[in-house]
Formats: sequence, structure tokens, C-alpha cells
Amino acid sequence: IRCWQVDAFTHRPFAGNPAAVCWLNEAADPVWMQSVAAEMNLAETAFVRPLAEGHELRWFTPTVEVDLCGHATLASAHAVWWAGLADPALPLRFHTRSGVLTCTRSGGFIELDFPALPPSAATPPEGLLEALGIADPVYVGRSIYDYLVVAPQEAQVRAVQPDFRRLREIPMRGVIVTARSDDPAYDCASRFFAPAVGVDEDPVCGSAHCCLAVYWSQQLGRPNVMAHQVSAREGILRLRWNDDRVVLGGQAVTVWQGELLE
Repeated sequence: IRCWQVDAFTHRPFAGNPAAVCWLNEAADPVWMQSVAAEMNLAETAFVRPLAEGHELRWFTPTVEVDLCGHATLASAHAVWWAGLADPALPLRFHTRSGVLTCTRSGGFIELDFPALPPSAATPPEGLLEALGIADPVYVGRSIYDYLVVAPQEAQVRAVQPDFRRLREIPMRGVIVTARSDDPAYDCASRFFAPAVGVDEDPVCGSAHCCLAVYWSQQLGRPNVMAHQVSAREGILRLRWNDDRVVLGGQAVTVWQGELLE
């Protein structure tokens, strides 16, 4: 079974968010897929299988299968094109648990057409702000997957040292922490924590930006947003919000390729 590790949402190796991508010629047992993801021990392992029209795509953390993952979709598109398994001049159509997701190439970036995940204002659940160490949020909301906590300054986003045990008890996939960027090259800075699904901190989370794109577009009064995820590995996303869809633009780098034997 051919496989690759790809660093997503970055133009250089050993940055961005790593994902494993496995190429399947036939349907596989989900229990086996979960075991492979646990063995890879990355935030996400993607499984791509060619169909009569497009490709099936499934995503697994080390502990669970998830409904949506941006960086592993970007990694999958990059790996399929990089390995010559599809025509790079044509869009890729991935059939997923979140519907059909289309990937295209645009000016050195791969653009992912994803569902928008707008946040709604919410009362923070007990223990959330204490677990993050943010006592004075500008805004707290929630999308269908995550809580969104907006801090007054980027420095507070960078300084967060979460209590992962307490965050694991919050009944949502994860928590996005964001603020306006101090760097004029970017509009917003963020980090993403999801210990409930086995990922304490996701270096660059594409699906979280389906929420961030909506929030920051509304705050900035324009559809285009340059986003900087300020985890230790860092990542850059070019976002465009259009009603019920978000385009996530990013780059990716293959860091290894090989074969899975079992």
C-alpha cells in the first residue's frame, strides 16, 4: 500500500501540519484503518481510494474517524498529484462524510472547497476559559464542531498553555483560540486544541478555519482573509468566504514516501 507523509499549509518541510496519506485500491476495514492511524500517530491519517467518478477520502486521528479535516485533504490532493495518480490540470473530487469536496490548483496553491462552519455566540461551558487561561475574551461562540474563543491580543493566543484534562471534558470536538494578528501580512492568528479526539494541539487545522473564515470575514467586512496559525510548527492559509462555502488555500510538501506492508 503506497503511502506518503505530507506537511500541509506550508511551503517548507518540517513546518505546517503533517498528515499521512494511504492509497487504497479497494475498500478497507475501518478497524484496520484506525489501527494504521494509531501506528502513524499523526493528527490525521487519510485514506484515498479511486472511484468510478472521483475518489473516496476518509480521515482518522489516532483514536477516532472524523467527519471533516482540511489539512489531510490538502495533503491527499498534493500526494495524488505529486505521485502522478491524477491529472493536475483537472480538479479532484473527494467523496467524504461531509459531502463532495473539490480541490483545484491555483497559482502555486491548492484550493479546497469546504463547507462554511459559522459560529454562533455561546456561553462558555464551565471550566473552558479557566482551562485556557483567558479571563477576558472578546467573543465566545461555537460552530457545529468547536468552541471559538477570541482573545484581545495575539500575545494571549501564543501564551495559552491549556489544561488538556479539563479541555477533554468539554463536550465538543475542540477549541479554537484566535485574535487579530500583530503581523501586517496576516489578518488573524489562531491555535487549535482537540484533546477529546486524541489531538492535544493540531499544528494547522483546516476545518477550524472554516469557522475562522466566517468570523473574521464578518469582522473585517470582506470575504478574503489571510490566516496564521501560530503553533510551534506554524502554518499559513489563504481564506475566502462565500455564503455556505469556504475556500481554503494552502501549499504542501512531501517529506517521505514508502509502502505499508501490513
